[in-house]
Amino acid sequence: MYSHQITAIAGPHRKRKRVGRGRGSGHGKTCGRGSKGALSRSGATRCSLKEGGQMPLFRRLPKRGFSNALFGVDFQVVNVGRLEAFEDGAEVTIERLLEAGLINKPQMPVKVLGDGRLTKKLTVYAHKFSRSAQDKITSCGGEVKVLPLG
Repeated sequence: MYSHQITAIAGPHRKRKRVGRGRGSGHGKTCGRGSKGALSRSGATRCSLKEGGQMPLFRRLPKRGFSNALFGVDFQVVNVGRLEAFEDGAEVTIERLLEAGLINKPQMPVKVLGDGRLTKKLTVYAHKFSRSAQDKITSCGGEVKVLPLG
C-alpha cells in the first residue's frame, strides 16, 4: 500500500480539535494552552521578531547596500485615454486635472502614460510623459509642455 492510497482512505481533511469539552476529551479546562501567561489568553500572538533574549536576526545582520526609498519620486498617473474628457483645443493643466477628478493631490507630480486613444487637439501640462503618450498627443496636433519637478 502506498501513502497516496492511505490518505485516500482516511480522507483529505483532518478533524477539527474541539477544545473545552471536559477532562475526558484530553483538551478540557485549559484547552491545551497550559496555565496562565499571555499565550493562554484569547487574542494572544507572538511577535516573530522577538527571540527571547537572543540578539534578534535583524540586529545581527550587517546593514549595507543602497535603498532608493528616500530619493525616489512618486507620480500620479493619468492615461491619455482619460484626457478625451476635455474639449477640443483645451489646455490641460494640473488644476484642470484636479477639477476633472483625474488626480487627487495637486502637490504631487503628474506623469501622462500612453494607454487609450486620443482624438482631440490638446495642450497638456505635466511633469513627465511616456514616449507613447507624447506621440499620441502630438499626432493629434496637440502640444506637450513639461513642467519642472520640485
